Amino acid sequence: MNASSAALAAISGLGFGLSLIVAIGAQNAFVLRQGIRREHVLPVVAVCIASDVILMTLGVAGFGAIVDSAPMIMTIAKYAGAAFLLGYAFLAAKRAFSASGLAAGGGAPIALGAAIATCLAVTWLNPHTDLDTVVLLGSFANTYATPDRWFLTAGAIAGSLIWFISLGFGARLLAPVFAEPKAWKVLDSVIALVMTALAVGLLAS
Repeated sequence: MNASSAALAAISGLGFGLSLIVAIGAQNAFVLRQGIRREHVLPVVAVCIASDVILMTLGVAGFGAIVDSAPMIMTIAKYAGAAFLLGYAFLAAKRAFSASGLAAGGGAPIALGAAIATCLAVTWLNPHTDLDTVVLLGSFANTYATPDRWFLTAGAIAGSLIWFISLGFGARLLAPVFAEPKAWKVLDSVIALVMTALAVGLLAS
């Protein structure tokens, strides 16, 4: 095994992994919201990272080809994901347009179990995101020899680690901005629009 090729594979994996993760979506919006509220941040971040580890490992191990050959799985996941995204959009819109407005903390706190369940839902009920991670990373990894592809996977996982820790724990720096209820209304309005757009795009695909 060549140390330089392994290092290059890891760096490539880091960049590729970040390109898959860093985007406006349900998962990142939820992590951002929890980070600003400073509520169950560590468990939420841990769920996101663990999910990426599973998806990325499956992709490199060749599971993407299996999923790609079973369209019924994707059809079921598509409608389930769209239903969840629309429901999440409705709740965000309801918070944004509530006559009483939101508290400075962004609304009533949610239980740890509810936070983890929501995080799992926004992570796993988005088949296009999951398929991108599994299939695209798997395809990219297949261009590398067997030892190096796992260094590439490690790099991609490191990207997930860096991103979600930065997003979850760095979001608290925005807390002064969100001390006003109006800021939460704007954030929830944006989340509602993004979730609706994702659901429509999912159904139209």
